[in-house]
Amino acid sequence: MNIQMLVFLMFVTVTAGVVGVAMLLAGRSQARREKTLETRLQQLGGAESADPAASSLLVALDTGTTATVDRAARRAIKGSKFERWFEQSGTKMSITFTAMMTLILACTGAILAWTLSHISWVAPIGFVAGLIILPSFLRYKRNNRLYKFEEHFPEALDLLSRAIRAGHAFSAGMKMVADEMGEPVGPEFRKAFDEQNFGLPLKESLNNLSERIPILDVRFFSTAVLIQRETGGNLSEILDNLAHVVRERFKIRRQVRVHTAHGRFTGYVLMALPAFLGVALTFINPEHMNLLFNEPVGHLMIVACIIMQAIGFIWIKQIVKIEV
Repeated sequence: MNIQMLVFLMFVTVTAGVVGVAMLLAGRSQARREKTLETRLQQLGGAESADPAASSLLVALDTGTTATVDRAARRAIKGSKFERWFEQSGTKMSITFTAMMTLILACTGAILAWTLSHISWVAPIGFVAGLIILPSFLRYKRNNRLYKFEEHFPEALDLLSRAIRAGHAFSAGMKMVADEMGEPVGPEFRKAFDEQNFGLPLKESLNNLSERIPILDVRFFSTAVLIQRETGGNLSEILDNLAHVVRERFKIRRQVRVHTAHGRFTGYVLMALPAFLGVALTFINPEHMNLLFNEPVGHLMIVACIIMQAIGFIWIKQIVKIEV
């Protein structure tokens, strides 16, 4: 990597950083406006009028530059898997801010990799490493959110079953779940309830819930409710049985994680051991380790080591991965 490329990456990083900070400040300002609007709606029409969906619709009328860019980005990815994946993560960041931060981290990774190693081919590796940091974080948040939803889903089914047994309608039971349950179960049921209030059929509303939360238990729930609507039956008993099945599956999954803990820990140790030994040997005998960074054969060995380590880690992860 020459000096011109380094200067260009630094320019891109600084520019993206400035734009990202501006978008972050604009996003906080928009959040304050949304909070103020929701407070006013509560004062005018009570808690029922302060619907978060209505607030979002009104705030979406904002014609600021940041809001316009973010709406354009959302239209660009609308209907794609990335849009669903981004929503499932439950992040408060906008798409444009996420893209800017990803670019900043990628350029920073390339600059740091070249500055520390002074090897031209290391810069693209640093760029790719920085490029996947934020998507990996969002993927972690998505998996954590889905896991939390699945953990608290039986409680929502029990609450919905008790509401139906007490004589409430199914939509009223969904509203009770939305009001009583926290993130992420409550907001997702709130979306399904609002879709029904806006005139969407129950079938499409439940299908949208299954798409937003791609968990097998949610599909069972949607299918059971729709079949009960067509054929009849005791819905509260069906929901009780489904909640029991979900709890048993969750118990078995935890037992599986206990039995596979040794394999997962082995994978982490084997993945970290070569890097740890490389750093230790660099401090103990720098002249011996410099051959890896100064000789072409050493470069090939480093690349081969990284590839084989990645393959081994994925292999071990697939071995200990058991679907329940």
